[in-house]
Amino acid sequence: MNPSLVLIIAACVYLAIGVPVAFALGLATATALVLTDSYPLLVLLKETFTGVDSFPLMAVPFFILAAELMSGGSLTEVLLKFAGQFVGHKRGGLGYTNVVSLTFFSGISGSALADAAGPGSMLIRMMDKAGYDKSYAAALTASTAIVGPIIPPSITMIVYALQDESVSVGALFVAGILPGILIAVAMCIVNWHVSKKRNYKGAGQLPPLKEILVNTWKALPALMLPILILGGMRAGWFTPTEASVVAVFYALFCGKYVYRTLKWSAVPNILAYSSLLTASVLIIIGLSGSFAWLLTIEGLPQLMADWLIGMNLSPWMFLIVVNVFLLVFGIFIEPLPGVMVLVPILAPVALKLGVDPIQFAMIVIYNLTLGMITPPVGGLLFVTSNVSKVPLSELTRELMPFLWAHGVVLVLITFVPALSSWLPHALGFK
Repeated sequence: MNPSLVLIIAACVYLAIGVPVAFALGLATATALVLTDSYPLLVLLKETFTGVDSFPLMAVPFFILAAELMSGGSLTEVLLKFAGQFVGHKRGGLGYTNVVSLTFFSGISGSALADAAGPGSMLIRMMDKAGYDKSYAAALTASTAIVGPIIPPSITMIVYALQDESVSVGALFVAGILPGILIAVAMCIVNWHVSKKRNYKGAGQLPPLKEILVNTWKALPALMLPILILGGMRAGWFTPTEASVVAVFYALFCGKYVYRTLKWSAVPNILAYSSLLTASVLIIIGLSGSFAWLLTIEGLPQLMADWLIGMNLSPWMFLIVVNVFLLVFGIFIEPLPGVMVLVPILAPVALKLGVDPIQFAMIVIYNLTLGMITPPVGGLLFVTSNVSKVPLSELTRELMPFLWAHGVVLVLITFVPALSSWLPHALGFK
């Protein structure tokens, strides 16, 4: 019996009956090893450990901890005031505040789920009290939270760089800036259209200049974190892993001594919660690694690569096929396991066809992240529905214009390579 065939069938069965993705991949690997008897079962433990035994992956717990320390230091309220003062007075102002705040926050958290569950839930409540349809507020929040893994720092980008040696973590971090801004602009355009149609009014007038300056001054330390990370890596002061440690100490300093809202008594709880988040991420990475190892050792990635190359597709046609495939794949698989399984297959083919590896990385990451808001499985939809108490059917109905906007952005990133690759190349990243 072919191990690859058993592996894929078992994974589909486990996913179909509702087993969480990470455990579905791990159980599928164990099933293939037991039924085919081609490799010892010990391989599952060995490759799961090997999957997380990586120095660059040490950045993951530190970036998670830095985000939690910043959140514990009242960062959410500071960024809300900073973003709201510029756009809150306009028609649909709270919608713009939602987009701008989550975009800023994504430069700290690196997680779409964290953005939706944290500042996103607060913004939904604010919009609901101001007269916005709660389902619309939830849909806007879920759609904007997508920028979490796109704007640096990003856990997904760290994992991607481990799977594709032709790109670096620093290059991917920089590459996400322009697409992330483009996504935010697209969400603002949809909000403008809906707010005009439904007459969602702004909240008063533009604040006095003194208040704007005060709010901006308070927000500067938080906004400096992504600049510190990217600038330090570009200057050669530290690697991405070392940057994550610097981010922790910077976040601790800001929370305790700049904003003075982080209490030492809260640190143990922050450490415990960060540990749980880290464990969940590493479990996904480890079990996905064992699944990918069995596929690789059986030669399936090479077979698929040869098949794709044999089709003699042009680079543009290849990217169109990849986009369609990833959009469908992303509906059922979360971004991290998707990257672990698919990048070793698709990235070498893209490189042989002359596609810029940085651009291809952004296409893959954006596609798989979009799966988090694509019905019926999207994880972001369930999180946002839960925190907002909006039924999934209502949330999905309001989501459609945002999905169209994301589609337009995806087309632009696919057919305008400079949106992803220009800035990293201009700054000397490879």
